[in-house]
Formats: sequence, C-alpha cells, structure tokens
Amino acid sequence: MRGDEFGIGIKNVTYNEPQFQGHFPGQPVMPGVLIIEGMAQTAGALCVASASAGVPRIVYFMTIDKAKFRKPVVPGDVLEYHMTRIKKRGSMWWYKAEAKVAGVKVAEAELSAMLVAE
Repeated sequence: MRGDEFGIGIKNVTYNEPQFQGHFPGQPVMPGVLIIEGMAQTAGALCVASASAGVPRIVYFMTIDKAKFRKPVVPGDVLEYHMTRIKKRGSMWWYKAEAKVAGVKVAEAELSAMLVAE
C-alpha cells in the first residue's frame, strides 16, 4: 500500500461461500456484483487509511464506470484487487480497479468514493 495512491486487496474464494449454492449449481462462478463490491471495499480502505487519525469516517460508494468482466472467478482462486488512484478532490476519490487471478486480469472498473465525518 502507498497511502491512498495504490493498494492491493486480497480475497480467497472458497467453495463454502453462500453465493455458490445458486450461482451456479454444479458450476460455481463468483457473481460480478461481489467482485465490484471487493473493489469498492478496497478503495474505501485506502481512503480511510489516508484520513487523519482519530477522526471517525464513513465511506460512501458513489459511482462505477467502465466495468468489464473478462474471465470467470471460481472457488480456489485468489482474487487480487489492484487499486490505483486516478484523482482526489476534497473528500472524493476516483480509482482504477483491476481484479486479477494468478496475474491475469479477470475484471476492471473505475469507481469513486466519498469520505465524510461520522
């Protein structure tokens, strides 16, 4: 992690997660919405980590743009969320997100978050 400029979040995808019971029986695939959620949570963690210590913060997920899903993510995969800050203005952050498995890009998006005092 380099402040709020760059960071990597990691998700170990396991078969016993509840979404795999219905998505899809016999052929489990990580839902795209959960991949996006992991991107948003990683961006939020970077925003909070860069904020002043001792000040309670709430992160609001604001936008998602240019989302693309390239390969399925399945149980046993280690999903890495590579987040690179594009811009910061006031309490707003914009990130380019790349989700990778074994170094191969499986999804990407641009997203923004806003940090507010609690």
